[in-house]
Parts: sequence; C-alpha cells; structure tokens
Amino acid sequence: MNKIATAAQAEPLLSEINITPFTDVLLVLLIIFMLLAALLTPPGFERRLSNPGRSKAATVFQRVIVTIDRHGHIAVGGKATSTQGLYAAMAHAGPKAHVSLDADAHSPYGLALRVLDAAKLAGISDVAFVTQ
Repeated sequence: MNKIATAAQAEPLLSEINITPFTDVLLVLLIIFMLLAALLTPPGFERRLSNPGRSKAATVFQRVIVTIDRHGHIAVGGKATSTQGLYAAMAHAGPKAHVSLDADAHSPYGLALRVLDAAKLAGISDVAFVTQ
C-alpha cells in the first residue's frame, strides 16, 4: 500500500481540458455550413434584390463606349470626337451611365486618363476597361 501511495504522489494530476475533440467537431461543422451555403446560394446573376421603393420595371442604363486607337483618335459611340467632345459626351450621358473604355495597347496613356477624368467630372462611377 505504501508503494501505491508513493506512485500516486509522483504523478501530477491533469487539470487541463482537452479541447482537441471540440475543435474537430467545430471544423467539421464549419465545412458542412460552407458546403450548404455554396449549394443554396444562387450564382451572382440569378440573385434578385428587392427594393420596395422601386417599380418592377428594369432600370435602363445608358452605355457609352469610348474607343481610343493607337494614333490617339477618340471615338464615342462610334463617332470621332475631340477631348472637348469627350467631356461633353460624358456630361450628356449623366451619372447613371456605364462607360466602356476600349483602348489600343499602344494608344497614348494620357487619353485613357482623360476618359477617366471626364467620367469623374460627370459623376459617372461605373467605368469598365474592355479587354480582349
């Protein structure tokens, strides 16, 4: 009996909680929820956001296509224009317009900045760069 008492005194008691099984369960639940969220969420173009203040009719956006060729010629909607005409076209389109910039890779960089500046001055925040 003396040997048992000394053996019990030699080994310290474990007072820590083992959280490994708890962590394993949480990771499995996380994976399950991630899979369910991916399966239940429709792709981006199929999502419908409801806005009670808006009518059911689709909002029509004006699309402005700006083309810059390698020689620095600017065209808005297929019609050649100058930089002043570019600013006027952006102002005419209004802040709800969508601007698509199609510039040649060898076009002057400053002209692309002019298009961005004209869009900013017109209050247009939807500007896209067309790539091929």
